Order: sequence, then structure tokens, then C-alpha cells
Amino acid sequence: MPKNVLQVVLAEFLATFTLVFIGVSAVAYLLSSQTPSDAGIIVAALAHGFAVIALAYAFGHISGAHANPAVSLGLMLGGKLNPITMLVYWAAQFVGALAAAAVVLYLFDNNVALLARQHSAAALGNDFLKIVLVEGLLTFFFVSTIYQAAGMGRAGNLAGVLIGMSLAGCILAGGALTGAALNPARYFAPSLLGGDLSNLVPFFVGTFGGGGLAGFVHGTFFAKAA
Repeated sequence: MPKNVLQVVLAEFLATFTLVFIGVSAVAYLLSSQTPSDAGIIVAALAHGFAVIALAYAFGHISGAHANPAVSLGLMLGGKLNPITMLVYWAAQFVGALAAAAVVLYLFDNNVALLARQHSAAALGNDFLKIVLVEGLLTFFFVSTIYQAAGMGRAGNLAGVLIGMSLAGCILAGGALTGAALNPARYFAPSLLGGDLSNLVPFFVGTFGGGGLAGFVHGTFFAKAA
């Protein structure tokens, strides 16, 4: 466990709260204003990407600013985090996400439909295998960037920028298909409060699977790369 558990827990709570609040707020506003889907995906990608860049520099030195249970799983399987610490991260991340989604719900006058539609209205609908494939691939790409740029220190002070750009790119690629959660907490919190967990299993399989596979691959095959 980290020496200062409270600092780590608070950092992960605040990082996840911030990411989910900014991301869910942006998408909820777009849904409420009937913004064209193409413009909406660009706004969502930029909102999430910019948030991750800022969080990397604000909290990265404290907890790594994972703000994502799939990232924590990937780093654990890649040998960068022990299992007990990962569970502590998960608790802080899911609680932070739920708190953020609750605030967004309140700000949008308890309009649960806006939260429920964030992923259920995407092109793939309830197609289990396609959701798993899209979320798994995109989360694999995203966690791969994190592992090499930050976990292995390959990008130095630019790690936060590259990670944010990676997330934005993944959302641009998959936003129209699944909503591009790439984050179990980011999917779970608004879906729970919106009353639609119908795709919980494929989103969890895809995001946890993609993140875990990325950590295993990089930790096993690339950890000693020059």
C-alpha cells in the first residue's frame, strides 16, 4: 500500500470526479440541446481529453491520476501496482464517478434520460459482441499509451499530453459506435443513475478486458524494451 493512503484515495476520488463531471456534463448538455452527433463527438472527445491532460499534471505525482478502474487493472497486471492498492483505487474511482454523476443529474433537473442515453443511443445499441470488441480495442490502445508514456516513463513531461490525446482520439473513433466509455466507472455511474444498466456486462468485459490485456502485454513483452 502507498505510505499515505488518504492522499492517494482523495486524489483518485477527485480525479475521477473531475473526469466524469466534465465528460458527463458535456455529453448531457449536447443531448439536451439536440446538437448534431458529429459535433457532439468532437466536443465529447475534447472535453475528456483536456480533462485527462489537466488531471495528469494535477494528481499524477500523488496517485498516478488513473481515474479509471481499467487503467488500474492494467497497471496491476503489468506489475506497476499491487492488488490491494488496486482495490483501494477502484473504491475511490467508483465513488468519485457516482458523486459526479449525481451532481450532473441535479444540475440537469434530475433528467435521468440524459444520463441513460449517453451510451444506449449509440449506433451499436445492444450488440454484445460488437460493444465488447469496440470498448476492448479502444481501452487496449488507451491503456497501452498510459503504460508506456507514464508507467515506463517513455514520454517524460509530455506523458499527460499524450495520454489526453490518446483518449480524445479513441473517443473520436468509437464515440458514434458505443459512446466510447473506455472506463468502467465512467460507464457505470451515469448508467446507474439514469436507470439503464442493460449493457453493463459488455461494457465491463470490454473495458476491463482491454485494459487488463494491455497491462499484461506491455508488462510481459515490453517492460524491458530499450
